[in-house]
Amino acid sequence: MNNRCYTYFRIVGKFNTDDISHILKLTPEKKWDIGDVRPKGSKYNFANWAIGYCKDYNIDTSVQMEKTISILMDKKEELKQIREKNDVEFFLQVVPTLCIDESTPALAPSMAVMDFCYETRTEIDIDLYLED
Repeated sequence: MNNRCYTYFRIVGKFNTDDISHILKLTPEKKWDIGDVRPKGSKYNFANWAIGYCKDYNIDTSVQMEKTISILMDKKEELKQIREKNDVEFFLQVVPTLCIDESTPALAPSMAVMDFCYETRTEIDIDLYLED
């Protein structure tokens, strides 16, 4: 196995996903609304809207983060509007899977990523997985 990582941007909370798509003029890559049925039969009690999946692994994950947010860089005002009008949280998800014998990736975000996250109040959430 080799190291790998993917990144994406998601909005989570109490909102209508179609409203988010309309405001941002973007189509999400993954979404669900409150009340939609999960694969195992229970219902979601929160909405999710996700976009910008980047699976092109780069040992410098800030490159992946920048690719993910690139489609949102000119949507900062719209994101602020969404935050003001809805009960939401924004996340830049970073999901690396590391192999024991491989060199570790750089998980530090660039200044451009940090500026975007600061301006839009986006949290960086790193879910780290290890493999033998």
